[in-house]
Amino acid sequence: MTLPVLTPEQRQAALVKATEARQARAALLAKLKTGDLTLAELFERDDDTAKKIKVTQALRALSGIGPTKAAALMERAGVDDKRRIGGLGVQQRRKLVEAVSS
Repeated sequence: MTLPVLTPEQRQAALVKATEARQARAALLAKLKTGDLTLAELFERDDDTAKKIKVTQALRALSGIGPTKAAALMERAGVDDKRRIGGLGVQQRRKLVEAVSS
């Protein structure tokens, strides 16, 4: 499959849209890091910004959780390391929230 040829205006618009999406995800992760947002609240959000955050990024934004602990939590919950929040099931979300809160 070949990529469509974009005009310079279309390419610029796509770059702006991608930048805005990255900034919105970073803002949510910053709120998670400061404690203004809990993991459960992040999981309950129904917007595309939250759904496209990788679960590992969300876990690592929490205080006291690094790469190793995040990987262990995800393995215990049965979550693939490439999974995004929007792709989590109800049970996976529940297991992750319980594991983080305990």
